[in-house]
Amino acid sequence: MSSPVEGVSACSRLSPYLAWGAVSMREVAQANEARLRALPPANKTWRKSLRSFSGRLHWHCHFIQKLEDEPRVEFENLHRLYDDLRPRTPDVARLEAWEKGETGYPFLDACMRSLQATGWLNFRMRAMLMAVASYHLWLDWRAPGLHLARMFTDYEPGIHWSQVQMQSGTTGINTVRIYNPVKQGFDQDPTGTFIRTWLPELAQIPDQYLHEPWAADNAAEVIGHDYPERIFDHMAAAKAAREKIWEVRRRPEFRAQAEAIVIKHASRKNRSRRKAPAPKRSDQLSLPFGETS
Repeated sequence: MSSPVEGVSACSRLSPYLAWGAVSMREVAQANEARLRALPPANKTWRKSLRSFSGRLHWHCHFIQKLEDEPRVEFENLHRLYDDLRPRTPDVARLEAWEKGETGYPFLDACMRSLQATGWLNFRMRAMLMAVASYHLWLDWRAPGLHLARMFTDYEPGIHWSQVQMQSGTTGINTVRIYNPVKQGFDQDPTGTFIRTWLPELAQIPDQYLHEPWAADNAAEVIGHDYPERIFDHMAAAKAAREKIWEVRRRPEFRAQAEAIVIKHASRKNRSRRKAPAPKRSDQLSLPFGETS
């Protein structure tokens, strides 16, 4: 679910067929259970993978049910205290740069261009695209969410809009996760294979600077010519976004609404033990932002 390189072959790739009704959830679940029963107990690795896959199938249905229970999640912030957090009208230049894969951050742009070409992207990279739009670019989730919905061949409204709000920090009950687009590149594409596949304009940038081309000795020859300059500072933008998010979470009235959301939308398995985040200042504000997600 993490690597955009390995995800192409390691993920089931059944999501488009489920979304379009070409195969039923029952058929997939039963086939998975049959395979699990047929495996010898000693094959622990594969059995663990199949159990994990079964869990994902359950979450698939859980999120669809959330949209059926509360259709407004497609149009309104789940936690209404976030209504005035970001401007409803997006910054057109920033939105277009993000949509085209021209933000100046190679790994981020490679993910968007891969999505444009194939209509599919693995889970963690989808989350990163949405998080960067919401936190670093400070765009209201509706416009970026609509763009991604149009790109995904496996667009499923229930899953999509719930995830869009989760990755934008507007549910009020999920962890604030601000993905560092540079760190994600080093973690998920250490050799730069994925970046070089989708960003041929960086051919002249040495491997050691591929994730941060602005630091290369020949940066002036490439950046601003073949490849755009960065449209945001990922460290400063993450810090500013985190402070704004937690400013809302610290409000006295925040927790009551969050607890109501937990009761209605948390899974049955976790509902009894989950508590809404306390509205006090979080230790996350002091995290070293270079290590953020």
